[in-house]
Amino acid sequence: MKEGELMNNFSQEPERRTIVDVTGLNRFLSRMYGMMTIAVLVSALSAYLTMTVFRTQVMTLFASNPAMTWILLLVPLALTFGISFRATRNPVASFVMLMIMAIVYGVEFSLIAGAYTGRSIASAFVASSTVFITMAVIGTTTKKNLNNLGSYASAALIGLIVAMLINMFLRNPMVSYVFSFIAVIIFTILTAWDAQRMKQIYENYGGQVSVDGLAVAGALALYLDFVNLFLQFLQIFGFSDRN
Repeated sequence: MKEGELMNNFSQEPERRTIVDVTGLNRFLSRMYGMMTIAVLVSALSAYLTMTVFRTQVMTLFASNPAMTWILLLVPLALTFGISFRATRNPVASFVMLMIMAIVYGVEFSLIAGAYTGRSIASAFVASSTVFITMAVIGTTTKKNLNNLGSYASAALIGLIVAMLINMFLRNPMVSYVFSFIAVIIFTILTAWDAQRMKQIYENYGGQVSVDGLAVAGALALYLDFVNLFLQFLQIFGFSDRN
């Protein structure tokens, strides 16, 4: 009788472990996407307040201090490196940096939004949200390994950035328009890859590092994917607005 009970308990162990692993994974994914969603909402609120309540002050600040434009561009880059290196060591500080980044991007959005109509902005948001959610679900659930596809997309992104920098001097609107479509394809792939990559990292190292830190790192990657999707869709839908 005791031997039978022992064997029965042993046979149930894998099932119990699976349940625990799935529960932990779901908790991790909820934290990661929750933080990413908060960052998007903070950016939206920051953009709204900049365009309404603090519009005059912000415009005056940028008009009197040309260096503010460079600060606005370089701060998110510095914060990205800071979060990437400190996420698992100091999750709280990394989350604060993510929120600061979201605020800064909100200010950037408010300055960019002036060149577009409300309809173009709404269309870009709906399109980017739809693509992001779809690819995040695919990346999280697919059995296919997306590492090769993600690596190709990352390499293509580097090439695209170089081409965009060159076009900044050429100032060809049609080339920028075409680049926006290419960028959408690249970040569509990267969204699925980042979603799968963070899931794999949790499954392999979740018990060895801070889960909250991993969630912040994943939220950063996915937030940047969403931001870039939104900006590229905005250029596509608002092409006639800018012209």
